[in-house]
Amino acid sequence: MLRYAVGFFVVALVAGLLGFGLVGGMAYGAAKIFFFVFLVLAIVSMITGRRAPL
Repeated sequence: MLRYAVGFFVVALVAGLLGFGLVGGMAYGAAKIFFFVFLVLAIVSMITGRRAPL
């Protein structure tokens, strides 16, 4: 999930540098949503104490 957020953030930065305001804004919005979903899932995971099987 964090990988998607970082990917959309990079797309937003590149689009902003190239002057594509609408595309950059949409990618930034998606990155923000993915980042906050990641944070919520990480906090829930820490609270419940569940870990992925080895």
